[in-house]
Amino acid sequence: MSAGTERPEPVRRDARRNRELLLAAARKAFAAQGLDVPLDEIARRAGVGNATLYRHFPGRAALIDAVFENALHSTIAAGEEARALADPWAALAGYLEAVFTVLATDRGANDLMTTAIEGVTSLDAIHAHNHETMTLLVGRSQQDGAMRADVTIEDVLLSLATLGRTVPSLAAAAPPHAWRRQLALFLDGLRAGTRPTADLPGPGPTVEELAAVLSDLGPHRQN
Repeated sequence: MSAGTERPEPVRRDARRNRELLLAAARKAFAAQGLDVPLDEIARRAGVGNATLYRHFPGRAALIDAVFENALHSTIAAGEEARALADPWAALAGYLEAVFTVLATDRGANDLMTTAIEGVTSLDAIHAHNHETMTLLVGRSQQDGAMRADVTIEDVLLSLATLGRTVPSLAAAAPPHAWRRQLALFLDGLRAGTRPTADLPGPGPTVEELAAVLSDLGPHRQN
């Protein structure tokens, strides 16, 4: 092998190292501050320049995708486990507890799971799997008579997204598991049991309305 073909290797090694430093810095920053943390702060934490960050990740979506590509496998696994349980209500409650445990400890994962951000493949995957899991568990719970029949899947997902956004604040400002009380109240509101005093007002949100609200909840920083 000639000297000319050997020389690029240190460059490739430095590039790999810089990419790993950026991913590690982004992972910590996202977990602590959410997905809208300034990209120049991530570069600073990694000890590299902004130009180096953009060489590896042309935009925020690419960086988010790389950080979370494999980070939410535990949530998907919890969904698969819930789908296999015989008791649909217990499956729903257990799955939501697993999801909210992640939401409470990682602001970046919270942003990823409760908002819509264009161009993030991992976001599309987790939203799709979560939607499938929730649709299945809600349907089974209604068929089993455990959940009120006038609730739609969009009702449930919109309420969960709104509640989920409060979880990091609850975890920071109250006892770490204070979110469990709010989740319990939410689940109680879905139970069939005692007949409600009135039917739910108006129709449930459409799929399009749900997507628009989730997008509006998301980070709005553009850099």
